[in-house]
Amino acid sequence: MIITATSPSFSQNKILKDEIYKYFPSAKLNLVGKRFDKNELIEYIKDADAIIVGLEPIDDEVLSKCQNLKIISKYGVGLNNIDLEACKKRGISIGWSGGVNKLSVAEMALGFMLMFARNLYMTSNELKSGTWNKSGGFQLSGKTIGIIGVGYTGQEVVRLLQPFNCKILVNDIVNQDKYYKENNLIETSKEDIYKKSDILTIHTPHNSETDNLIGMEALEAMKNSAYVLNTARGGIINEKDLKYALQNNIIAGAAIDTYAEEPPIDKEFLSLPNLICTPHIGGNAKEAVEAMGKSAINHLKKFYKL
Repeated sequence: MIITATSPSFSQNKILKDEIYKYFPSAKLNLVGKRFDKNELIEYIKDADAIIVGLEPIDDEVLSKCQNLKIISKYGVGLNNIDLEACKKRGISIGWSGGVNKLSVAEMALGFMLMFARNLYMTSNELKSGTWNKSGGFQLSGKTIGIIGVGYTGQEVVRLLQPFNCKILVNDIVNQDKYYKENNLIETSKEDIYKKSDILTIHTPHNSETDNLIGMEALEAMKNSAYVLNTARGGIINEKDLKYALQNNIIAGAAIDTYAEEPPIDKEFLSLPNLICTPHIGGNAKEAVEAMGKSAINHLKKFYKL
């Protein structure tokens, strides 16, 4: 059998390399860290019986060139880069486990909150350029936090916020009344969350319902002292609208870890002083990388009954 891994971070991790070679000694790994375009990806995986993929787009065209493919094992948690209907049509199995990197992402969201609350990002950058700004921001404790998407990661954010005694407003498409009551959460509309939150954090998948969810209408509904965070998926926040809102002080700031196009190319947007931008590393804490990788390998072991 031919096992192929596309993700550089999976392929270059020593623990994961040792683990996959233990069960699949001839596995082909992306050891050079290549970022594939579509044609290169097809050429790389076309003969594979099984693939481990990260964020690479696996659509019907790609699948049509992979005549031997039997299973796609996901390294990571989102499935929006894989055409699930095309896989079903072709009888290709999907190996996936949700929430494997939830703590890694939730810790980043909490870190962003604290950076904005205590003005750490702005004052650090200003000091490096010679400005001694003694503005210490505000305490996160007791503030109103809005969470849209209360799944694996959203619930982990709730847990991490417990010592801060925040008022937490939540919205999710799934009814979770029991969980909300047990954790003193206030379920409300997205519109109410926009208006009342000091910090809004997004933890939904990216799909047709959440595409451009946070656009100008939502941003203008927020307090001009509010902050918005996206550690979920690119495309949920309209980046052009966010850029305008940050440039014109419609909101106070934003922290973005995921982008509609990766890597992003709008240098003016990325250089805004009230924007924290990171290169999609929310789920990439060392422990999360290993957990995601071992999960992907375990799905192949289960499929091949090893």
